[in-house]
This record gives sequence, C-alpha cells and structure tokens, in this order.
Amino acid sequence: MDSLKQDIPNASKLDDVKFTYPDFPMIQIKPSKGWVSLRLDEVWKYRELLIFFTWRDLKIRYKQTVMGASWAIIQPFFTMVVFSLFFGRLAGIPSDGVPYPIFSYTALVPWTFFANGLMQGANVLVNNSDMIRKIYFPRLTMPIATVLAGLVDFALAFIVLLGMMVVYHFLPSANYDIKFGLNVLWLPMFLLLAFVTTLGVTFWLSAMNAQFRDVRYVVPFLVQVWLFLTPIAYPSSLVDMPWRLLFGLNPMAGVVEGFRWVLLGTDTAPGPMIIVSSVTAVILLVSGAFYFRKMERVMADVI
Repeated sequence: MDSLKQDIPNASKLDDVKFTYPDFPMIQIKPSKGWVSLRLDEVWKYRELLIFFTWRDLKIRYKQTVMGASWAIIQPFFTMVVFSLFFGRLAGIPSDGVPYPIFSYTALVPWTFFANGLMQGANVLVNNSDMIRKIYFPRLTMPIATVLAGLVDFALAFIVLLGMMVVYHFLPSANYDIKFGLNVLWLPMFLLLAFVTTLGVTFWLSAMNAQFRDVRYVVPFLVQVWLFLTPIAYPSSLVDMPWRLLFGLNPMAGVVEGFRWVLLGTDTAPGPMIIVSSVTAVILLVSGAFYFRKMERVMADVI
C-alpha cells in the first residue's frame, strides 16, 4: 500500500477509501440431505439453457454425417423392410388385417424415438463431465434436452408414415371418418406416454451410468430385449387377456398399440393394458427423477 501511495497523486486519501463489491446474487451450493426435492422451478428458470442444450444435441447428432437427418427415416424404414421380409412373409405372423409393412412401421416410429432416447440419454452426463464438474446448472436439463431433441426425428419418421398410409390407401373412409377423427385426438396422449416413458428410463440410466460405467454396455442389450418384449413385429392380440395386463407393465406396449388403434383402426382401443402402461410410465418418471436428484449429490465427484 505504501508503494501504491507514492505512485498515485493524493494517495494519502486511499486510507479513507472503502472498497465495495457489486450486489450480485450469491448462490451457495450445498449437498442435499435426506429426501431430495426435484427443484422443477430451477429447470424452468434455466429454460433458455434447456433450449440451448436441445439445439446443440440436434446439431451434434448429425454433424459431419453424409446422410444427415435422413438417418431418422432410414433407421425405422429399413428395420420395417427386414421385419416385413422375415416376420411378415417367411414367418407369416398376423397383422390384425393390416398390410404388414405399415403395421410394423407404425410401431417402429414411436419405438425408434424411445430407443434412440435411451441410447443417447444414458451417456449424456458422461459425455458432458467437464461441464458438470466446472459449473452449476440443473442437471435434469441434460437428459430432458436429449429426449426433446428426439422429437424432431420422430416428426420426420411420422411424415414417412403418413406417406405410407397414402401408398397403401389406408385412409379414413366416408364410413368411419368421424370415428377416425375422434381417435386422432388420442394421438398426442400416446406421444406423451412415449415421452414420459423415455424420459423416466433415461433418468435412471444416465444417473446410474455416471457411477457405474458398465451401464453403457448394458443399454444396447436392454434395448434389444425390450424390442422383442414390445408388440412391434407381432400384434398383442396373440396374448390372452389375463396375460395382457402383465404385458402392459411394458409402457411401450401401450404406446405401440395406441398408435395402431389411432392410425390404423385396429381393435386395440384404450383399455386395461394401456391403463397399466400409463401407470407404469408415471412411476418410472417420478422414481427416475428422484433417483437422478439423489445421485446429483456425488455426481461431480464420481463422474
């Protein structure tokens, strides 16, 4: 301070100066104890960051790819071709009176949204570990953004589905156009069910993968098994009613049959199986969110 006084005019007055700091909001981060709160209000306050993460995931997903966003269409379309060849033609699996290609593709549209959400969401925390260790933001925004980005792929694949309905002349006729119009009102509800299921499972897998890196090897196997537990290559009508309720514990079974009922007019109207699927999806979402927040205490240390 004495040397500073010699270089500055009227430096003797420095003794009377009081240094003050701007009134910035102070946030003290402490580890939570006991039951944790989801702090959904924080997610809303950081909604601009959530939008940025979603946009970033969209750009990174198809960056430096030859086909670009076309992969959102190619993946379910060629899976439909394989299923139609082996299950529809060779195995002769029934399709509830619907042409097998459109029968399977209708199921693959929501399924691809779910499977991609799991594959990419499970690694979202590990892939952004540097950011998590250095700055604070609601960690819930990262898996939510990954699942939201998948809605763009869903929209592209859904447009192809509408085109297939035109090609196969599978459009509402004058006899049941009113009924079809009422059924279509259910479509956002089944999409919401797919979103809730995907987000709930992603919460679980991303939080577990932050601590146990074995999860990234388990996820591809889990998706493959889940594919055959979901009525995509076959109709749920092959399962008798007492077992169909147990079948509904798989939320994606309710989503797939709901999409077929809405768009193709199959005999899978919302019933006990879809109710069970909806309850299971909500349980997955709530429990996954609380587990994610619990793991957030040590996430920056173990990741």
